[in-house]
Amino acid sequence: MAIEKVETKEAFKSFIESVEAQEGYRKPVAFGICRVDRGQKNRDKILQAVFPLINWNENFGSAVVLIAALQESGETVDFTTTEQVFDVSDAVVINALAAFSPYLAEAKGDAHKNVQVIATLAGIAEAELLDDNFRIVFLFEDAAPQSVEAVYIKLYALSLGKAALRSVNLNGAFGILQNVAWFGNEPFELDWLRENEIELKLNGAYPEIESVDKFPRYLQHIIPADNTRILDSAKVRMGAQLHPGTTVMPGASYVNFNAGTTGAVMVEGRISSSAIVGPGSDVGGGASILGVLSGTNGNPVTIGENVLLGANSVTGIPLGDGCIVDAGIAILEGTKVAIGRSELEKIKEVNPFWDVKVEDENILKGVELAGKNGIHFRQNSMTGQIIAMRSRREVKLNAELH
Repeated sequence: MAIEKVETKEAFKSFIESVEAQEGYRKPVAFGICRVDRGQKNRDKILQAVFPLINWNENFGSAVVLIAALQESGETVDFTTTEQVFDVSDAVVINALAAFSPYLAEAKGDAHKNVQVIATLAGIAEAELLDDNFRIVFLFEDAAPQSVEAVYIKLYALSLGKAALRSVNLNGAFGILQNVAWFGNEPFELDWLRENEIELKLNGAYPEIESVDKFPRYLQHIIPADNTRILDSAKVRMGAQLHPGTTVMPGASYVNFNAGTTGAVMVEGRISSSAIVGPGSDVGGGASILGVLSGTNGNPVTIGENVLLGANSVTGIPLGDGCIVDAGIAILEGTKVAIGRSELEKIKEVNPFWDVKVEDENILKGVELAGKNGIHFRQNSMTGQIIAMRSRREVKLNAELH
């Protein structure tokens, strides 16, 4: 069967309503069409999935078109599952084009990008280059992913800012993704490299491997905002989220997946997975914000606005706005911090809902200071004791650099 050409936008609206009216129909949380890279030795291994466009809780009319195109092509779309992946066939493209017909002439630039994807695939099909490397992905729930394609659409959602950090279910993602050798945008199956090592090297064809990882680099898939700078592509992993204005310097910097910034931030240190840094903050050279697997007892760390993490400092607790952690010191949940009465009173002024008993000598654990505003963490150079006082200076980024 085939979808009859939809002539007008009014007819398109009626078409959408008729498909959505079928029993059990469910709008997808996410959907998109990708091109996959398969293993050079084992084609059943999907090494990565490249999406020119993803849809996350949006463009439900386009989802209807793809679902109808699959159904009319003989595929069964099971709305009771959490996700489904289909090959893109010539019939699917022809059906989708027929449904999108009223919008084909307008599908340029930023307009109707899902239509542009189908139109591009039509050209690929016409050149007889459409194969089983092109796939349609639907997520009907944000459940633990079951396929490489599902993992990638979620990583895209994070890196494109369509989904908030820590809001996406990536449980089991590491077990689904393959560990591959990356040469630019091309992944190589490790078993294939081992099997062909002699021939590749003797013929001068051995690839220049840049990394071996389950995740690609951010810049292999994402075009950042014009005022975002990443000075070394190896420093940001796919699935990271960088707010416009963020600068990631070379050296000791790194931004892991499901971590990133919510405003213009200077990054010269490590933002581990699940860590989030607020606007105007500066993660100093070699500083490390711990992730949920590295000393935070499973509690994700959020850094507030206008915070300065000094060079080679370590932070394992959330920090409120306007905090400073001096260079070279570690503030963890169990770190004992001394605060004098007068300084604690000043800190309480910017944390009015903080119910803490004030004494002449206050020794608090780092976890008790988690998320509080305006604290300057220091180390007594005579005794080595970690101390805290009310921060007396505002952290400002150089506007010319952001």
